[in-house]
Amino acid sequence: MARDDCVLLSGSSGFLRQYQVDAFADRPFTGNPAAVCRLDEWPEDAFLQAIAEENNLSETAFFVPSAKGFHLRWFTPVREVDLCGHATLATAHVIFSESADSATEIVFETRSGDLPVRRCGDRIEMDFPAIPLVSCPCPELLQEALGTAPCAVFVADIYVAVLDSEAQVRSLKPDLGRLTQLDKRAVCVTAPGEQADFVSRYFAPKMGVPEDPVTGSAHCKLVPYWAQRLGKCELLARQLSKRGGELSCSLRGERVLIAGKAVTVMTSALMVLPEHPIQEPEGPNL
Repeated sequence: MARDDCVLLSGSSGFLRQYQVDAFADRPFTGNPAAVCRLDEWPEDAFLQAIAEENNLSETAFFVPSAKGFHLRWFTPVREVDLCGHATLATAHVIFSESADSATEIVFETRSGDLPVRRCGDRIEMDFPAIPLVSCPCPELLQEALGTAPCAVFVADIYVAVLDSEAQVRSLKPDLGRLTQLDKRAVCVTAPGEQADFVSRYFAPKMGVPEDPVTGSAHCKLVPYWAQRLGKCELLARQLSKRGGELSCSLRGERVLIAGKAVTVMTSALMVLPEHPIQEPEGPNL
């Protein structure tokens, strides 16, 4: 990979190359859009957050070359997060697509540990940690926000509410204002699928994301639950947002493999202020 694209410089203004990628999608304008930016070193966090706020997508990913592969960080419009699936897929798609070599595996160093990512034909497979859920009583505020009583509720860093049917998940119109009052950062609603093993939707208004189109990280929690419930380790999942998305998932002990497709929909040269100088990109290669 070339190292002369988007190098941080001192004392001059310029441009930052940015990609917008639809993740968990096989055609443009579906799946979950993420912005992807490559840097050669980290600027101040406030600058990264400002770019994410400007993009106003559910995630903006920033990556920097490292000894193992790349350091990777993810920002919503309001804060940095510890793990994001669709922006990891989008970043890997950019690297694989723009790289001059034929590597089929890369490693991202992240706040959630090392995340291996592999190119498998027309799909990209991510190796994520399996995150266990703990059963809990349904908070009254959660039931009020969903407008229905879940048949089961689980908790990790988010609430997971289990409903009886795909139709219930699809028709759900939660009170986003009430969801922001919960003590967890997001709510995932899931149920058995009609043409998939399970379906879900994901709401994170507290994080600046009213409804996330496709949420890879949520499947670190959903896959272990559904694998145990259905008695199978190979699962097809669909997220029932307006844009929609499909995820091929596998449970491998304490790891979850999540695979999907991605499509680049645009590239841009992001102008930045002099106090955050970046060299103008000179070509398409990373």
